[in-house]
Amino acid sequence: MFTKTDPETTRLAMIKTFLLALFCALMPLAALAPVSAYAQTTSAAPDYEAWRALAERVERLVDTNRASDPILGSARDSVVAARSLFLAAQGTNATRIAATREQLAALGPAPADGATEAPEIATRRAELQTRLTELEAPVIAAQEAFRRADGLVRQIDTILRERQAEALLTLSPTPVNPANWPEAIEAIYQTTFTFVTQTIERVNDPAYRREFISNLPVVIMLVLLSVYVLIRGRAWIEHLVLRLYETTGDRTGASRRALALVLSLAQIVAPIAAILALTFALETSGMLGPIGLAVNGALMMAGIGYFTARWAGRQIFPVNENAHTPLRLPDARRREGRVMANLVGLFLGLYFILRAYLDPDTLSEVANSVIAFPLLVLAGIVLVRIGMLLVQHRKLAMAEGADLSFLDRIIGFLGRGAILIGFGAPVFAAIGYVQAAEALLFPAIVSLGLISALIFLNQLVDDLFALLTGRGSDAPDALAPALISFGLVILSMPVFALVWGVRPAELAELWQLLQEGFRLGETRIAPTNILNFAVVFAAGYMLTRLMQGALGSTVLPKTRIDKGGQKAIISGTGYFGIFLSGLVAISMAGIDLSGLAIVAGALSVGIGFGLQNIVSNFISGLILLIERPVAEGDWIEVGTTMGTVRSISVRSTVIETFDKTDVIVPNADLISGTVTNWTRYNSMGRVTIPVGVAYGSDTRKVEAILREIAEAQPLAVLTPPPLVLFTNFGADSLDFEMRIVLSDITFANSVRTEIRHQITERFRAEGIGIPFAQRDVWLRNPEALAAVTAAPKTAPAPAQRGTFGEMFEHDHPNAPPQPDR
Repeated sequence: MFTKTDPETTRLAMIKTFLLALFCALMPLAALAPVSAYAQTTSAAPDYEAWRALAERVERLVDTNRASDPILGSARDSVVAARSLFLAAQGTNATRIAATREQLAALGPAPADGATEAPEIATRRAELQTRLTELEAPVIAAQEAFRRADGLVRQIDTILRERQAEALLTLSPTPVNPANWPEAIEAIYQTTFTFVTQTIERVNDPAYRREFISNLPVVIMLVLLSVYVLIRGRAWIEHLVLRLYETTGDRTGASRRALALVLSLAQIVAPIAAILALTFALETSGMLGPIGLAVNGALMMAGIGYFTARWAGRQIFPVNENAHTPLRLPDARRREGRVMANLVGLFLGLYFILRAYLDPDTLSEVANSVIAFPLLVLAGIVLVRIGMLLVQHRKLAMAEGADLSFLDRIIGFLGRGAILIGFGAPVFAAIGYVQAAEALLFPAIVSLGLISALIFLNQLVDDLFALLTGRGSDAPDALAPALISFGLVILSMPVFALVWGVRPAELAELWQLLQEGFRLGETRIAPTNILNFAVVFAAGYMLTRLMQGALGSTVLPKTRIDKGGQKAIISGTGYFGIFLSGLVAISMAGIDLSGLAIVAGALSVGIGFGLQNIVSNFISGLILLIERPVAEGDWIEVGTTMGTVRSISVRSTVIETFDKTDVIVPNADLISGTVTNWTRYNSMGRVTIPVGVAYGSDTRKVEAILREIAEAQPLAVLTPPPLVLFTNFGADSLDFEMRIVLSDITFANSVRTEIRHQITERFRAEGIGIPFAQRDVWLRNPEALAAVTAAPKTAPAPAQRGTFGEMFEHDHPNAPPQPDR
């Protein structure tokens, strides 16, 4: 912003902006810093006298509220360092305190009023209580000091935040008022005059001339090299990246895309290196005065802003159609997007150069507002156009008829936000809120660049994962790249916060709060506890899986246990290992579960009412795995479901029917219901085939034929032998029954079919008939039927209707059933 700040502070802020990504990458390692600091500071007790003196000085600064921001920031750093020391001191004597409390608990509860206890126990209780008080004294002192330091930090943060908000809401003179323009023109003229004067003085100074002549070969070489890289080297790199994208259609597409993405970063690195050489050459010449040196230093940030924006534009609006892009835009709109990205980079570069050339500390508030306004208007126009392109992508995605993805919705939201900020920021600047306009416009532009970087990293992760795993372009999305991309988004949150004006101290404070954690009963839950739990549980889970694999592939196959028993042992080992891993992880994380007793009681009530079916199925699954009445591969019948058991889990059992469909049966039905297991202990089973022959057939001959057919069946066992029974004199046939025990009952249906074919062939050859049901219908008065047939086709009389109904009472749909006649 064009505010009055120290030039050195300004240059440092520019460098910090460039290193935001590095801060994001190193943010997870910040957790290790407090640990090392604690290790160094817990060797001695904190100096509480020095702390009280420091706290009183800081309190006076806070109460007066007259100290500058740098002084308050320095005081805050001192308080934060002391607070970290006090937080570490809260763990002093933790092991001895816990042991002393256990000793007190072993003595039992203290006697009630009026009650007495043994003198030895009373004396020992008093000693332990005194020791516990002495051990807890440093902890209590550290807790009190920590709370005081934490309160001071919060007060300082509140003051700095209020000052920041007040600065953003400062109303400057409106830059659209022509009466304010001469002052800005005069400021530009005076700065330019000073710059020219400083340069002429350097040129006329013999010492600077000698220095320039001595360094002239180096200066010329660096200038020529930088110009050559900026003009030709960048073009070669862009051409090479395009060639790689044009050849991504073959089987090596993933590797070429990954190489093209990595090589595209050279479009930033090479020009920035050239600009670095150019700035070094200009500084080495010795011809630059103070203003020239400031502008020369700003050239680096200007180059970073321009070439980064140009690279981001070629990633989001690529030249080649084979390049990955999240936007559905035609070629003309992509070309326009690249132009807008270049303009964004140009305006960012001008912003840095103007800040260095026109020192805000030497300019008036009116001049700062007028000079900043044209740049804000131009940047706002470009931002609006970029937002319109993003909104157009959402419209094209909706026009295709498919459901909008989450990314499409995010892009549409970003487009509308960019349009709103692009319009609003120049309006705010025109009113006079120039600082607020700058705080909206430039962070929005940088945020779009960071989003482009996230999209680039997401595509790079996808291509590298496809290259390492050999996945094709038509393969479904994998989980690992999605998790990595999600982690990158989470890690980028602090960078976005810094871009939008959050102070690094506030982020450090948030990280401190996360490290401090929260209390659950007597246990402090912090990210380190959660990390320890996750690591220990993951190690236990992996060890359990390795043990299951060893049992299933090495140990159990060498035993006489059947496959069902082996499966039960492996599953039981897995459940026990996971349960044990959870207990060990909780213990290693230092989580005290005694404070969860009330919560566990409430959960047990919920389980009793709302989750009783799930718990019932879970217990039934454990019973199935232990008793093994049903095993995988068994042919069972449960109610109307018959099929082969494919898998048994803790909640349900999967049965594959003869239709090749999977039926999921709750385990409780297998335990509480009736289950027929056809192949539990062996595959033998008996089939029964009823046979009927016509009356008058030779029953001895029929029995002999049926016995011969049964004994000739290959799957029929001889012990017990097949049995043929003459069961009944039926209404239409003489009833026989074949009872055959098969060695494999799973072939029962095919055996029945084959035997029936053989019975039909043999009975036909032997002249034995197989009867079928017959019915004879007798008419009580057939003469009435003839009279009705001869009568004219008119409505019958009531008497005739009755006679007709009597004759055909079986055919009338509403007539009651009558016995056969």
